[in-house]
Amino acid sequence: MARLAVNVDHIATVRQARLASEPDPVTAASLAELAGCHGIIVHLREDRRHIQDRDVELLRKTVKTRLNLEMAAIPEIVKIALNIKPDMACLVPEKRRELTTEGGLDAAGQKKSLQQTIASLHKKEIAVSLFIDPDMRQITAAHETGADYIELHTGIYSNAENGKARDREFDRIVAAAETADSMGLGVNAGHGLDYTNISRLLAIGEIDEFSIGHSIIARAVLVGMERAVREMLALIQRAPV
Repeated sequence: MARLAVNVDHIATVRQARLASEPDPVTAASLAELAGCHGIIVHLREDRRHIQDRDVELLRKTVKTRLNLEMAAIPEIVKIALNIKPDMACLVPEKRRELTTEGGLDAAGQKKSLQQTIASLHKKEIAVSLFIDPDMRQITAAHETGADYIELHTGIYSNAENGKARDREFDRIVAAAETADSMGLGVNAGHGLDYTNISRLLAIGEIDEFSIGHSIIARAVLVGMERAVREMLALIQRAPV
């Protein structure tokens, strides 16, 4: 059975809208763990639009499962990761004006610099994942950088306008997961996944973990954090083996 990692960034988004102390992403992470999730994800952005440095520090002290720090491969954030030592660092592209991450990292075009960043993270025994599109060139480059995992960008699949487009992207994800697995890379997947569109991806046995944030947090607003996480876990647990 695939694992579920819950991204609590948007708990912090609500908090930062008023520059208040609530809601607290650290508390939300604890509730998600109590509900049975297998990991917590936060993205410490360069502009600090939601998650703050203090959040990451507290999460490192309180997370009982696995802490995955999404981050741009820039010196300031790499230094923080080396100090905090999350269980995993997921390297992602980052643009100041984007609402959310818009696509995968260009591992092929940044291979040398990524190799250096990954080597420094490995020295601190931090596993490294690269958030990439389901593209064979990027998967090969990810393998050559020394990354331990890839996280397949599922945003195009999730936002497809029609069945044909979604079928096409699903096939790309299947091929990418199979190729990465054959290279010895761990395979995670995420972006835009919700309680409906995840169902088809659950049949891809090579996917080790699903990274889900917005849809769970949106559901949690209505039914509570623990129930929202349990409902997603129930879908994953009913997946065909």
